[in-house]
Amino acid sequence: MQALGRRRESARRIRSYRRTETHLRSAPTMPSPTHFDLVSHWRIAAPRERVWEALTHPEDWPRWWPFVRSVRTLRAGDAEGLGSLRRIEWATRLPYRLVIEVEAVEVLRQERLRARSSGQLRGEGLWLLDGDDRFTDVTYVWRVTLEQRWMRLLAPLLAPGFRWNHAAVMRAGHTGLARFLGAA
Repeated sequence: MQALGRRRESARRIRSYRRTETHLRSAPTMPSPTHFDLVSHWRIAAPRERVWEALTHPEDWPRWWPFVRSVRTLRAGDAEGLGSLRRIEWATRLPYRLVIEVEAVEVLRQERLRARSSGQLRGEGLWLLDGDDRFTDVTYVWRVTLEQRWMRLLAPLLAPGFRWNHAAVMRAGHTGLARFLGAA
């Protein structure tokens, strides 16, 4: 009976992810060179609950994510974090820093966290988690528009560098989180 319940739960989760993927694919794409759709995948040898706890406590990110310089809570959310607003300062592999404000707009415990960003980058980030007692697969979808004037002006030339930079920051987050959870 438990196996049937797990299969149903797994099927429900897959349908939920497919709806999310369909939503992302069907959203109008912006031909602007200042708009980026970036996707990162992490596989972490830790239970989903532990990965979720680490990702939903951004105040601790500077302890394990090398490019997160500071996180300040501007508004607390509900018990699950919905409605919370944080200011995050990021360093990068390139010679600039970013400050964004991030508001949690959807929380589905241990499965999905959607947030809107404003400030130097405007857009939406979506964390998706799937896994079991041993491994967690994390997908992060970051749909963002550049807001800084210099970035907007240079985006046609620097877009590959911006993508490379994002990938490097995310790789460091993956490695740092795995170490933080003792999964490295």
